Amino acid sequence: MSGLTVMMTECTSLQFVSPFAFEAMQKVDVVRLASLSDPELRLLLPCLVRMALCAPADQSQSWAQDKKLILRLLSGVEAVNSIVALLSVDFHALEQDASKEQQLRHKLGGGSGESILVSQLQHGLTLEFEHSDSPRRLRLVLSELLAIMNKVSESNGEFFFKSSELFESPVYLEEAADVLCILQAELPSLLPIVDVAEALLHVRNGAWFLCLLVANVPDSFNEVCRGLIKNGERQDEESLGGRRRTDALRFLCKMNPSQALKVRGMVVEECHLPGLGVALTLDHTKNEACEDGVSDLVCFVSGLLLGTNAKVRTWFGTFIRNGQQRKRENSSSVLWQMRRQLLLELMGILPTVRSTRIAEEADVEMEPNVSVYSGLKEEHVVKASALLRLYCALMGIAGLKPTEEEAEQLLQLMTSRPPATPAGVRFVSLSFCMLLAFSTLVSTPEQEQLMVIWLSWMIKEEAYFESTSGVSASFGEMLLLVAMYFHSNQLSAIIDLVCSTLGMKIVIKPSSLSRMKTIFTQEIFTEQVVTAHAVRVPVTSNLSANITGFLPIHCIYQLLRSRSFTKHKVSIKDWIYRQLCETSTPLHPQLLPLIDVYINSILTPASKSNPEATNQPVTEQEILNVFQGVIGGDSIRLNQRFSITAQLLVLYYVLSYEEALLANTKTLAAMQRKPKSYSSSLMDQIPIKFLIRQAQGLQQELGGLHSALLRLLATNYPHLCIVDDWICEEEITGTDALLRRMLLTNNAKNHSPKQLQEAFSAVPVSYTQVMQILEHLTLLSASELIPYAEVLTSNMNQLLNSGVPRRILQTVNKLWMVLNTVMPRRLWVMTVNALQPSIKFVRQQKYTQNDLMIDPLIVLRCDQRVHRCPPLMDITLHMLNGYLLASKAYLSAHLKETAEQDRPSQNNTIGLVGQTDAPEVTREELKNALLAAQDSAAVQILLEICLPTEEEKARGVNPDSLPRNVQSVITASSPNKEMEEGEDNLLCNLREVQCLICCLLHQMYIADPNIAKLVHFQGYPCELLPLTVAGIPSMHICLDFIPELIAQPELEKQIFAIQLLSHLCIQYALPKSLSVARLAVNVMGTLLTVLTQAKRYAFFMPTLPSLVSFCRAFPPLYEDIMSLLIQIGQVCASDVATQTRDIDPIITRLQQIKEKPSGWSGLCKDPSYKNGSRDTGSMDPDVQLCHCIESTIIEIINMSVSGI
Repeated sequence: MSGLTVMMTECTSLQFVSPFAFEAMQKVDVVRLASLSDPELRLLLPCLVRMALCAPADQSQSWAQDKKLILRLLSGVEAVNSIVALLSVDFHALEQDASKEQQLRHKLGGGSGESILVSQLQHGLTLEFEHSDSPRRLRLVLSELLAIMNKVSESNGEFFFKSSELFESPVYLEEAADVLCILQAELPSLLPIVDVAEALLHVRNGAWFLCLLVANVPDSFNEVCRGLIKNGERQDEESLGGRRRTDALRFLCKMNPSQALKVRGMVVEECHLPGLGVALTLDHTKNEACEDGVSDLVCFVSGLLLGTNAKVRTWFGTFIRNGQQRKRENSSSVLWQMRRQLLLELMGILPTVRSTRIAEEADVEMEPNVSVYSGLKEEHVVKASALLRLYCALMGIAGLKPTEEEAEQLLQLMTSRPPATPAGVRFVSLSFCMLLAFSTLVSTPEQEQLMVIWLSWMIKEEAYFESTSGVSASFGEMLLLVAMYFHSNQLSAIIDLVCSTLGMKIVIKPSSLSRMKTIFTQEIFTEQVVTAHAVRVPVTSNLSANITGFLPIHCIYQLLRSRSFTKHKVSIKDWIYRQLCETSTPLHPQLLPLIDVYINSILTPASKSNPEATNQPVTEQEILNVFQGVIGGDSIRLNQRFSITAQLLVLYYVLSYEEALLANTKTLAAMQRKPKSYSSSLMDQIPIKFLIRQAQGLQQELGGLHSALLRLLATNYPHLCIVDDWICEEEITGTDALLRRMLLTNNAKNHSPKQLQEAFSAVPVSYTQVMQILEHLTLLSASELIPYAEVLTSNMNQLLNSGVPRRILQTVNKLWMVLNTVMPRRLWVMTVNALQPSIKFVRQQKYTQNDLMIDPLIVLRCDQRVHRCPPLMDITLHMLNGYLLASKAYLSAHLKETAEQDRPSQNNTIGLVGQTDAPEVTREELKNALLAAQDSAAVQILLEICLPTEEEKARGVNPDSLPRNVQSVITASSPNKEMEEGEDNLLCNLREVQCLICCLLHQMYIADPNIAKLVHFQGYPCELLPLTVAGIPSMHICLDFIPELIAQPELEKQIFAIQLLSHLCIQYALPKSLSVARLAVNVMGTLLTVLTQAKRYAFFMPTLPSLVSFCRAFPPLYEDIMSLLIQIGQVCASDVATQTRDIDPIITRLQQIKEKPSGWSGLCKDPSYKNGSRDTGSMDPDVQLCHCIESTIIEIINMSVSGI
């Protein structure tokens, strides 16, 4: 017999406390208490008598009046006298005896019959209770209760049923309840109410006693309930104790229904007694007045199974599984009651006119949205969706196995036809996914045919639903998507789609989808039908990430992946183009994968047997249409036809297409296919940099599109990713830009490009108007400046004339740099053409973007006056750096494009095994050699520009004016006049141009150190060495290859290496420099022994001054260098002696200088030594070399004596 049956049998004839009475006790509402009947009042006497007799804490007048009413209420009840007698007992003595008895039982063991409270019982407990006075009655009940409580504490959670006459005799139940309530109230420390409640579960009528106890102590309701739940079983339906605990708590909640849901929350919190949670929900559901809304039972069970708490989900799932395994599945089971209630709710919303028979007699001429199958009522759709999700959770997560009746009714609900509302669309989607997830619901041929008719209805009504409901993501796309997945056998994708739509992770075996696959692929959606239907599906208007659900784009994506369009020769290009144009922010996550798979379908055939089975690319005209309004000088119009999202997506498509085309060149050549590449003129017309800048401000809304575009740009257009440009953009778009916009006046806005041209025309006469307009233009944003670009660049040649204010030049430079952030490529072409040298009777050539990428050195073939105009030279160097980078990318792309052109002929001519890749290596080497020659030529031209012209030399400009402050330590102190001239030279245009060139060379050397090596192996004028070493911070890398340069056989390279090293040692006095300098000194000593007289003179005359720098930088080299100089002098002297020339005085002086250097230190002040004019009457090379050696030694000595 079940626990509930036992409990109900126990409590059938007993009077329970009503909710009305309990609420009156909670609020101490005397008026309500007075309205209670005598049987109801009898149950509450223990508490009322105590209130009337005990001294109250509330001394207010209102309570005094209420107390009088209570006394008047109790005056007519006979049982009050016995309760008063109970309250007259000495409870202190009683508690002491109870404590002694507890100790005795603990010492002797729980089974001992000894009792201090009750001794020598003559009769049974019932008779003893009847014949006893109040004190003994208290002792009898207390002794029995303590015995049960002790047994509970020793049972270790195992349930037992204790037979007790006191709690079973119907005659004395009320008196026993009175005693129990008084004992607990007077001895709360000995009898905690939670422990008493736990003990009462083990006796007959325990639930009734528990309700009376709590009703007389109403504040303890939550405490008792929480204690019972906390001590309860995880699965209450599994044991008698669990069922008794559940039923007791249900009685408590019936007594206090307002707290029932709170108790249910405790159940979920503790993950105990799931049957109680369901039972309380069922009790609550029966009292609900609303019939159309989603019931509390559906919400509660759905929350348990679909919530985020995995522990709760597992706990309740176990309850469902265990409940099904029990053979005792009858109406007394809570699970059975729950299933019955859910089934009743489901049947309550089913359409009234339904049949599983196929309606062959349906009128064909009926309207499309009218059917012989009656549909769901609109007010029931949401509830139906909730019920479907709940049954999915019960079957998929909790493992519920539906009965035949449940399966039949579920199928009836799933195949019903809701109204065309957003909720109806949602219901159809859920029904469809549930059919896929639980195909076992369809078991008979009639049910299968019903399902097919319903699916056909879905296809037929999809367009009507979408137009009427206003929902873009309709169930038609889901049908199409599932059909495509079935055709491509992507069953796991269908499972993911079903789980995603249902909003839960359930286990679906792929084998269970076999029947549905057959129905879809053979009866409803053949692959050709799917493909043809997909193209006709309209694109999603204003597609963005805000539109959720399954859209046409998902279907097209899957069809592209499975190559269905190419297989059935269906053109999809127009659909994709229209969808890209119908996009907005935030970017939909499916757009980028769609573009990638579309590009793949263009380049890669569906099969090797049919290489022509590819999709068509978007045409160039269609691409240009997207950028209409951005291209040209029209700037950005407010009424643009296409959104910035569409433009960025088309840009991504073009860049990705070109990159994929290059990456697949070899594969395509092997297939003898050559897909069309977009022309360079098209790429020149797309405002790439402007669009990237727009995307930078929308990074959050564009998802991964901005980073993807940056990657493509860095790979294919490195000249648009120059670091300086990004830094410049930060300045232009920062706080300063906002301040400039605040200063923007109407006058600045009103200047047109035509007015600027007129102002430039008046430049030779007046510069005021040009300066004013240019200053106003600096307040405009980059996009607003685009219309002025052509006027600015075309008039740059006029700015090269003498007398143009520097402020105008600097403002033009500033405006050019701003324009460079939005239209760099067009701007560069216009600027290069504008700065060409103007030669009379010679027509200037108009260069294109392609010309400049093939030959970047065209940039340097500008008007020579640019070389002495720093603001315009800065622009020229910026363009040169960009075109050098562009040339590298252009040649790499060209190499990939033409990689396979010569392969067949080469393979025929080269018969050796393993050498088929040799031509590829050669082509790569040729490309690298060309790029190196190009870079080095640019560096050499720039270095040549740093040299003063003949006119500047005539004015006394010093080519090494830049590093004078660094190199001044090398030269002796000059007169003040010379210093002043040098300082004046530092302020010239040449000096500024040299600074700009050195900055660019520094960047080039860092980017590719091989350029520095190549340039120095080629050599350049030695008078530029002070400039390059002091002005290019990265020149220290030359120390790595100077030993190799010194080892070259050409004398000129050896001389250049030693001169370069001398400057590097002063600039970078490092241990590495010392070792290289020591090597150079040794090499000079070695060359002395092998060079002829003419070569010796040619080598040592320019290199001897370098020894002074070595000594200055590294004093430890002093001895080696002095020995080398003496050795050189001796060799020269011996050669002179063979010619019968007497130069003993020179040799003698050299020996004396070496032995006593301090005596010769003053000679350096002699101008004849300093200027090398001593004894130069003889033109003999050896004599001149001897004098040079003498001057070098004296300078070293003076340096060492006077200090550095």
